[in-house]
Amino acid sequence: MATLSHRLRSVTRRFSSTRNTQKPRAGSTKVPTLYTSPELNSNSKTTLQLLSWGRGASGQLGGGIEEIRMYPSPVANLLLRSDQPFSLAQTPGRIEDVNGSGGFRVGISCGLFHSGLTVDGDLWIWGKGDGGRLGFGKEDSVFVPKLNPLFEEGLVRCVALGGLHSVALTCKGDVFTWGYGGFGALGHSVYTRELVPRRVEGSWDCKISAIATSGTHTAAITESGELYMWGREEGDGRLGLGPGRGPNEGGGLSVPSKVKALTVPVASVSCGGFFTMALTQEGQLWNWGANSNYELGRGDNLGGWEPMPVPSLEGVCITQIACGGYHSLALTEEGKVLSWGHGGHGQLGNASLRNQKVPTEIEALADKKIVFIACGGSSSAAITDGGELWMWGNAKDFQLGVPGLPEIQTSPVQVNFLTEEDELRPHKVISVSIGASHALCLVSR
Repeated sequence: MATLSHRLRSVTRRFSSTRNTQKPRAGSTKVPTLYTSPELNSNSKTTLQLLSWGRGASGQLGGGIEEIRMYPSPVANLLLRSDQPFSLAQTPGRIEDVNGSGGFRVGISCGLFHSGLTVDGDLWIWGKGDGGRLGFGKEDSVFVPKLNPLFEEGLVRCVALGGLHSVALTCKGDVFTWGYGGFGALGHSVYTRELVPRRVEGSWDCKISAIATSGTHTAAITESGELYMWGREEGDGRLGLGPGRGPNEGGGLSVPSKVKALTVPVASVSCGGFFTMALTQEGQLWNWGANSNYELGRGDNLGGWEPMPVPSLEGVCITQIACGGYHSLALTEEGKVLSWGHGGHGQLGNASLRNQKVPTEIEALADKKIVFIACGGSSSAAITDGGELWMWGNAKDFQLGVPGLPEIQTSPVQVNFLTEEDELRPHKVISVSIGASHALCLVSR
């Protein structure tokens, strides 16, 4: 009943005058503005621009048509006052800066074939609609960013998009999920689809502070650092629950369950294809699950459900982790990027196709200070402190944003952006997210 009243209240609320609630017109060449700061001075403003690239057959590029974008192209603008502080929304695997700028928050997420943007607490979402993953009450695909009206204005803190489902964390510390419920990925004790966002009724007794998801499993961290997980489990141990708490139907667990074997409080979590990684506030990395491709970085290929620290990283302070389908990245406090796991698509950035058994620094980025990392299924990305975007790995669908690359790019390449003068130049990139065949980034202009 509470969920129903929430939805009814959300539908009837009055929209804020600071944002454009009309979805962009399909096929329009003009870049739409989704947010305009109050009292904006046109002579003194900051433009945050969302760009996309890769394969967009399901609308996930947000341009209004089925298309392939070989290099980053604009999707939407956010107009802020030049003196208006902003910060990134909570990103799976990334420890939030407690001293970071408050106020306006913005974040992006790529699912398998859908995309999401959070703007000052509001959720814009688009792409493939099968299974109800967009949360609009139907399964139609959406080809341009569309505001989801079923959340109260300013309520959404961040979003994490999975394979056929979506997860949102609210400013009140509640978790909502929607989309295809197979294998229990939604956490609602059922395996049916949810066409609109539904609150997850977990057994935790405090607010949720962080979320993450992958193709079919989901994670949530409480304010006290306890980790809860649910979703698909095929004996690989990705949920970290052990033999005492197995699947309750069809290879999945639809009830959020506490990872009791994780003996330390954690601050962030990242879900891979068949494994999971978590990070403590002090920067210690723990992981568990499948390890046939060395994705756990322990030096062998023996997997298991029991969370364990990575031996070679004990004493190394990690600030962000990212999981791909079968590979992993970690960002150190010094701004170095480590990679390990499956390398068959060049996603490790080590100029080869070899698997890597233990975390190893990417030498091509050694002379740069990296501040942000991301993984797709078989591709990877890093952003420097100067806002440069570097990508590597699977380039079959142009998801690396650099025309003319081979299908497998084994070393990092810098991504440039087309200017109004039809020249390719760098932009100041602040965030990046990678899906199966597409990618998004936010730039500050």
